Amino acid sequence: MTAPSIGRLVRKPRRGAPPTPLSPLLRLLIVTQLAFNVGFFAVLPFLSEHLGQGIGMAGWLVGFVLGLRTFSQQGLFVVGGALADRYGIRPVVLAGCLLRIAGFGWLGFAERAWTVVGAVLLIGFAAALFSPAVESEVARQAVAWEEEGGGDRTRVLALFTVAGQAGAFVGPLLGALLLAVDFRAVCLAGAGVFVLVLAGHAWLLPQHVPGRARVRVKGGARLLLRNRRFLALCCAYGAYLLAYNQFYLALPAEVERAAGSQAPLAWLFALSSLLVVTAQLPVTRWAGERLPPRRSMVAGLVLIAAGFAVVAVARPAGWTGTGGLVPATGFVVLLTLGQMLVAPVARAWVPDLAEDGRLGLYTGALSSVSGLIVLVGSSATGLLLDAGLPSAVPWLVLAAVPLAAAGLLPRRH
Repeated sequence: MTAPSIGRLVRKPRRGAPPTPLSPLLRLLIVTQLAFNVGFFAVLPFLSEHLGQGIGMAGWLVGFVLGLRTFSQQGLFVVGGALADRYGIRPVVLAGCLLRIAGFGWLGFAERAWTVVGAVLLIGFAAALFSPAVESEVARQAVAWEEEGGGDRTRVLALFTVAGQAGAFVGPLLGALLLAVDFRAVCLAGAGVFVLVLAGHAWLLPQHVPGRARVRVKGGARLLLRNRRFLALCCAYGAYLLAYNQFYLALPAEVERAAGSQAPLAWLFALSSLLVVTAQLPVTRWAGERLPPRRSMVAGLVLIAAGFAVVAVARPAGWTGTGGLVPATGFVVLLTLGQMLVAPVARAWVPDLAEDGRLGLYTGALSSVSGLIVLVGSSATGLLLDAGLPSAVPWLVLAAVPLAAAGLLPRRH
């Protein structure tokens, strides 16, 4: 089954009628995303510095470990999505929370490369369980809300993004405070957040979601691999995610160069999250009224490319201090604006391309293909940054990635 185009069969609310409220399950899942990101982003922004400075890993190995974390998370989403289709979201979410607690605890005590890799894999696989379960159910509930006349499903997914970014705003600030103790304290605090998440969801998450039919695991992958439009969307989204991953690889290196430390990094993450929290819903509303899905994603990818270009143009000047952080700030602002246009639309597009009962699988596959691209691309980016090339070259290469991705998007929606 392939559903009609995004928003084509939406029953618009009557003028003056009160908006259809979100269901209790949708509200719970949106708060879930907030809690997940508080715990996650308390740790992740500081991982690169810990691996390079604290443990002494080479630049290419730091890039590989960060890419491995993304791949073990995004790359295995397809597993978590298929399990959610088969068994429902509750057991998958609870199992993922348990693994995330164990992974953060392990990372806090890991001091060798192989132990770091093990902890990072566990942390990533935890999210590969709970995130596609939550995201696919949010998408399914958003479609139902749209069909009831609540409005465009993209707005629900934008609200989901806002909740995630609110968590991404609080998380780095919490991590920065605890980093004054040590990185282990940061990891244990992240684990503590997921202990609270686990307890809350064991109590509140329903055993069975009405209307969610369970399907056999077998057979879905073959249909997915034949779906060329969906695979094209996956590749474009993967290129976007590779660009976004430079928040954790290229941006820390640029901040270190300009400021002499990574202390301003937490504030740049906070700026990005604050922009999403305050502007995501207006941007989504504006784009939904003026741009079809493909054009919205193209505009977002062009903005992301412009963010890399800003740093590329400024790098030869070699500015340092407060002025040296201006290009990095411009990069953060443009990449965040691009993300606002790309991410909700891509997620809202998936239900139109998925077969009946396979939304978890397709939601997971969107991230799995992206994770594979990030795994390869992050290692290449680490080599690029360490290659001794002219300072503008790595940023120009990175600017070309989202531009190329714009050409991969499906022509029809």
